[in-house]
Amino acid sequence: MEVSDDLGHRVSVPAEVASIVSLVPSLTEAVASCDLSLLAGATKYCSHPPGLAAERIGGTKNPDVRRIIELGPDVVLANEEENREPDLAALRAAGIAVWVTRVRDLPEALGSLERMITIACRLPRPGWLDDAAQAWARRPPGRRLAVIPIWRRPWMVLGSDTFAGDLLARLGIANVFAGHAERYPRIDLGELRDSGADLAVLPDEPYLFTADDGPEAFPGIPAALVSGRHLTWYGPSLADAPGVLSHQLSGESQPP
Repeated sequence: MEVSDDLGHRVSVPAEVASIVSLVPSLTEAVASCDLSLLAGATKYCSHPPGLAAERIGGTKNPDVRRIIELGPDVVLANEEENREPDLAALRAAGIAVWVTRVRDLPEALGSLERMITIACRLPRPGWLDDAAQAWARRPPGRRLAVIPIWRRPWMVLGSDTFAGDLLARLGIANVFAGHAERYPRIDLGELRDSGADLAVLPDEPYLFTADDGPEAFPGIPAALVSGRHLTWYGPSLADAPGVLSHQLSGESQPP
């Protein structure tokens, strides 16, 4: 069956899907939660579920295209942000069905996951999609103004139109740089400190911010160390994310 992925690319999905290679950690977790046996390959960053036995085929930005072709999966799962188009084009040229997701907010994530699982992977719709929708239906009171770094050396932050920014907004956290022209802008530390934020939200991925690496850069305001998986992954973790992130945001460290 020929269908369109999130970017509108026509994808010839086999009538039966028995083998999948995932190039995105959150998509790997999503498929594994439905049928672990389908995963023939995954990236070295695919940490969930723990103990995943699928062959590791490189990273998200530098997958071993030749090895993926040798594995001969029915479908390769990818994402517009995390994977490079030349790699995906090479897989398509080899006759492999490549399904690309696009996610910028929570509703888009839930819709994209349902289409990917039921159409690209030929699997039943998982119940955790409903669990996630219900979990995010509750909105907390109050609103905080935050800066949300995702990297340092150089400093990069969440800007406009990001999935993580949308999740934080649903938890009452307003992003100082939500109106920036770029989605992940580089911002000088001095500008971050003078941004007027009353909170620094520091996820543990893609940069591993810790209690000893990050909060000290923002004297005078509290810092909240949060789970990058629950903030940036779209998959089964979405059902637990509101509770996990709310707890971590409420347990913010005091300013140095």
